[in-house]
Amino acid sequence: MSFSKVSVHGGHSGSFCGHAVDSLGDVVAEYVAQGFEWVCLTEHMAPLRQSMMPPEEAAAGMNVAEIQARFERYFEEARRLQALYRNDIDILVGFETEGYAGYEADVAALIARHEPDMLVGSVHHLHNLLFDDKLADYQRAVTLSGGIEALYCDYFDVQLELIERFQPAVVGHFDLIRIHDPDYRQRWEVAAVRDRALRNLTRIGELGLILDLNVRALAKGADEPYLSEPLMAFAIETGIAMTTGDDSHGVDSIGKGLDAGVAILEARGGSSDWVRPARGRHVK
Repeated sequence: MSFSKVSVHGGHSGSFCGHAVDSLGDVVAEYVAQGFEWVCLTEHMAPLRQSMMPPEEAAAGMNVAEIQARFERYFEEARRLQALYRNDIDILVGFETEGYAGYEADVAALIARHEPDMLVGSVHHLHNLLFDDKLADYQRAVTLSGGIEALYCDYFDVQLELIERFQPAVVGHFDLIRIHDPDYRQRWEVAAVRDRALRNLTRIGELGLILDLNVRALAKGADEPYLSEPLMAFAIETGIAMTTGDDSHGVDSIGKGLDAGVAILEARGGSSDWVRPARGRHVK
């Protein structure tokens, strides 16, 4: 198996993310050392409201002004590294969205201020709860949605809103909502859930966006990446672009899971002729 090493979703670092490790400079140097052809640096967006401060940053007592200043430094450092390594690797500097209440204005403001090369459109929150971290918050979100299947429906509805509003170059870990659900394969058999997932995939294809073939789940012990098998099959059948994302959160996680993820994709008939995000495609 031979494929080009790339990542549409990666580059989180301890310099600018409370749940990552290592400096952004060390992260980029490792991408170069491993022979990546190109990579998108996609740090989590900095919230513009205290109530949505990420857990580690909230625990450290950060306020909005401090996290915004850190986000400013992220773009400065990422642009410096982009220029420094321009002969070794093509770097796109972007950020990863959230989907909490009011995210629309926050994302638009950050785009206007920082002019990213690209966006990863991701949803990590439902009912303003960070569902992909603590199991207890995921379970609270299930209760607020009115059940596990309703939670999936809510997730895909928020995701579609984000896709329509910002048309992000990359849609991050498409089915992340399954993260704390050991029975997630059963959800794809529920019409209300399946129809929403396929609706979103269809819209992604119509808009020419790229699906993040997110292999971090494999690196953490799952037996398939994001996307799950029936959703990946639909994407392959309908010609929707998928490109690997290692979702790295430090030097040790760079490239982890790529071989397994590509093997799964190619075994299902998918292509490793990767599509690269177009610079400047981040808002319409």
